[in-house]
Amino acid sequence: MGGRLSRQSSLEDEPEDGVDLGPLRGEAAGPRGDFALSSLILSSERILRRNKPAPYVRRAAWIRDMQALLRDHRQERARRTLQLLRKDLGLEGTFLNDILYRHAPYLNLVDPISHELLLSLARELQCPRKEQDQMKSIDRICRQLLYHLTPHSKWHRHSLPRRKSMACLKNSLQQKSNIESLDLSGIPLTPRDVQRVILYLQSHGDSLTSVDLSFTELTDNTLSLALPALAVLPNITHLALNGNRLSCATLKELSEAMKDSANFPSLAWVDLGNNVDICSMPQPLLLGLRRRLCQQNLLPTIPEAQDSDLSEGGIPISFSLPWDR
Repeated sequence: MGGRLSRQSSLEDEPEDGVDLGPLRGEAAGPRGDFALSSLILSSERILRRNKPAPYVRRAAWIRDMQALLRDHRQERARRTLQLLRKDLGLEGTFLNDILYRHAPYLNLVDPISHELLLSLARELQCPRKEQDQMKSIDRICRQLLYHLTPHSKWHRHSLPRRKSMACLKNSLQQKSNIESLDLSGIPLTPRDVQRVILYLQSHGDSLTSVDLSFTELTDNTLSLALPALAVLPNITHLALNGNRLSCATLKELSEAMKDSANFPSLAWVDLGNNVDICSMPQPLLLGLRRRLCQQNLLPTIPEAQDSDLSEGGIPISFSLPWDR
């Protein structure tokens, strides 16, 4: 981002005047610095979106390629595509039981559903059976993978034109202040849109218990803008960030935020799967979630263990997803 970034003339992409990002990030920069930061992020995000699709787009294309290759009886090519998909999701390894219960490096897996489906697909490719039965089973697994790894809103908002997506965002942010859930899943959010979401959270976020930002094209930069507003929500228990462009840099920022007990006081579950390179949950983040769960007298996110043992790093920790409860 060190070079000069081109500005598009479209009014849709221009940043709004007078947007003050300093208080949202805890910075003391003046209005000129805030506007420069906003403009820089807007320009860099436009270039990123134009040049590189979100990771789930590439993964969905590989799944469809596998289906086509198998219909053409090109088993070896399909196996190589499956290897690419597993590597891209960070899910290379042994069987699911070993990963979840025996090998410590894999205990914090963020997306066990994808891993189990990919292992089932690998078994179907390796174990010969009647061709008709095999293709029927493989198609079923691929459909499940596509459903899990792509937006599947009943409105199919991810396929709507930009104008209709903006209408969905506007309708979502005009809901009454006493709602408990904010669902923006499948609506592409620009940095300018994220600023609108931040204003909504600051005004109407006290009653929210769930915020769904999955498949919204979030990057580390745009989530960093929203994180301070999310962190102070007093009742949020579920935060969905899957299917975006987030990297391990977001894990570090979330882990640092969770060290302060005033941040995310009620958070019990966060979904970070199907992003760029987030494959496992760091233990500091899991520990922060567990402490908050204990305060709320809810089911644990990680296995019960003595705090002294956990603080010494003597016991491996695994991440429990809602459907396991």
